[in-house]
Amino acid sequence: MEFQGFSPKTLAFLQMIKENNNKEWFEAHKSDYETLILEPSRAFVVEMGEHLQALEPTINAEPKINKSLYRIYRDTRRMGANKAPIKHRIGFIFWQGNTKRMQSSSFYMHFSPDELMVATGVRWFEKPMLDAFREYIKDEKRRVELDSVLKSIKAKGYTYLEKGYKRYPKGFSADMPAADLSLYKGMATFKVLEPSLIENGELLIDTLYKIYEDMLPLQQLMYAVSLRVKED
Repeated sequence: MEFQGFSPKTLAFLQMIKENNNKEWFEAHKSDYETLILEPSRAFVVEMGEHLQALEPTINAEPKINKSLYRIYRDTRRMGANKAPIKHRIGFIFWQGNTKRMQSSSFYMHFSPDELMVATGVRWFEKPMLDAFREYIKDEKRRVELDSVLKSIKAKGYTYLEKGYKRYPKGFSADMPAADLSLYKGMATFKVLEPSLIENGELLIDTLYKIYEDMLPLQQLMYAVSLRVKED
């Protein structure tokens, strides 16, 4: 199936999920989900994946649930989780390498009736990734390089995550160049676009490719960090 974009009915359907968020309603509209979301999502992953592999040949683009596609059902068992059982936001992830898809640097996108978000990097670090990140940026040259990449990305109109810690971890201090990088709980950059962009397949792919190309230096640095992760 060639990717032509998502139907103009897709965002309205997601809004209906938001307003009728229960499994009974969703099961009664399962065919709409498959036609409006699942089928074009698979085609999108194939098309976007081919473009991304031109930037990074080892990017994973697998049009399957729990690979590049996310489950539509939310895990409500986790403490503090959103208890609405059905997601009205559709996400995609193209991760690099053989590590966990959420703990290797990745190209990410999601859309909902409210926004289309494009991102690159690692949103939050599990402990092995956090340790690898801090070890990586203990080297001043690497730390200054990452700081320069973030400033360049910001100058192009993109946003990156805010710091998550207040105290410097062991091995870092305020007098070190770009020491604030050690205060992050994740390292990613993102941009928010109009969700209606999903309806024009060619324009969506072209727009995302340009953004991901701009964000590529951060992707490459964070992938280098992920290669240093030491699993228990």
